[in-house]
Amino acid sequence: MKLTLKRIHTIFYRYSIAVFFTLCYPALFVLKQKQSRYKYINQIRRLIIFLSSSISGIFYSATFEEPINRHKVYVVCGNHTSNLDVSAVSTILKNNLCFMGKEELLSNYVLGYFFRTIDITVNRESKMSSFRAFKAAAEHLRNGASVVIFPEATIPKDYPPELHPFKNGPFRLAIEMKVPILPISSLDTWKVLWDTGKERGSRPGICDIFVHKPIETAHLTLDDADALRDEVHAIINKKLQSA
Repeated sequence: MKLTLKRIHTIFYRYSIAVFFTLCYPALFVLKQKQSRYKYINQIRRLIIFLSSSISGIFYSATFEEPINRHKVYVVCGNHTSNLDVSAVSTILKNNLCFMGKEELLSNYVLGYFFRTIDITVNRESKMSSFRAFKAAAEHLRNGASVVIFPEATIPKDYPPELHPFKNGPFRLAIEMKVPILPISSLDTWKVLWDTGKERGSRPGICDIFVHKPIETAHLTLDDADALRDEVHAIINKKLQSA
């Protein structure tokens, strides 16, 4: 597709998200009134993703190394090359999910709603903000929600994308909470929509996602956090190199 068509596709995709979010907002407004209803917000989010992605010709295909327990909590860690990574994880994992993302997303018409309810924002330049964000993440885990963190901390600006070093926060969190790490390799979301799509646009296509087997942390201590980080980085990088 020519760049102009790709940019038109990106605009269409973004507006479709906004339209379906608006149509679902009455239900979302009711759900946000009580925290006991928050788990249902994830279901509405998946519906919005399904509708907006499908109408734009974007689909998600998942391969699981082994079956995932939908009722168990995980710290989910994946590479980050596209805004579609959030949609992909939301779609393929049926668990109750909480995403951690930059606080600038609070001003987004759609994402702002989710970050004010079921998700967590963080200012990565502030140690206090990071401390509060990971404290909130621990609380979400205690309440039965898996926490999704992209340990590269942002979408790298390389094109084609390369896997960057991981921050160790998610791995310390998993060890402290004795929660398994669930590595996820997003193999080609960037080919459908790289970064935000602003520069190169987007196109219809299938995004292939590989869900690795969970890594248990119950036997680990905080001294093992760096080794766990490097292990997960190596697992994801190996899969990306072989894709």
